[in-house]
Amino acid sequence: MDTYESVLLVKPEVFVFNIPPRASNRNYRAADWNLAEPSWTGRMRLISKGNELFIKLEDKNSGELFAKCPIDTYPGIAIEPVSDSSRYFVLRIMDDNGRTAFIGIGFGDRSDSFDLNVALQDHFKWIKKEKQINEEPELPGLDLGFKEGETIKINMKITKKDGSEGSTRSRIQTTGGGLGLLPPPPSGKLPPPTSTSPAVSPSHAPTANNASGDSWSEFKSAESGVPADQQARNSNWVQF
Repeated sequence: MDTYESVLLVKPEVFVFNIPPRASNRNYRAADWNLAEPSWTGRMRLISKGNELFIKLEDKNSGELFAKCPIDTYPGIAIEPVSDSSRYFVLRIMDDNGRTAFIGIGFGDRSDSFDLNVALQDHFKWIKKEKQINEEPELPGLDLGFKEGETIKINMKITKKDGSEGSTRSRIQTTGGGLGLLPPPPSGKLPPPTSTSPAVSPSHAPTANNASGDSWSEFKSAESGVPADQQARNSNWVQF
């Protein structure tokens, strides 16, 4: 897979200087250069390609490459600030054959050199952070699926039309004597109440007129003595 170049910083004007060889281990000094007469003036671009980073010095108008400086660390030997100014650096440039040389570069404004410092530091911070992330052990994935045979229990509340909550199970209300009353049948007739009193023979059955206070069985016995035509008329009445 091809890696594309990313331009991190562009400075439209940079000065290039020929510098004398370093005589000792002391830092470079811009005062030792001929700052009044730069050897070349052009554009600088800071470019990253994956983890690679390099500075390209190019012609302002044509974009022709003048020199290239690969940077593997900062601060380091590839780019080094001078000891007496914040606007100047020493670059180690390299050609396609791997030959190297050292040149001096400088900016007319300190803000340009500050931007270069920040861009270099940010790039290598990103490289370091990415390396740490890649070296961290991978955490096992979180499996939220049900295992074979695994079930769950859900408690649900049912809200009535009036907004109150209740269960789906209904209760049978009881009255005075503690006896449960069943709901009336669809025809509107009451079922015969349970009674422990002995059955009354037909010969001793009272009439329908004095049936108040008697048991349901006595009333039915009395009804058996009413003529058939009257029973037919009474069959349409709703008994209470």
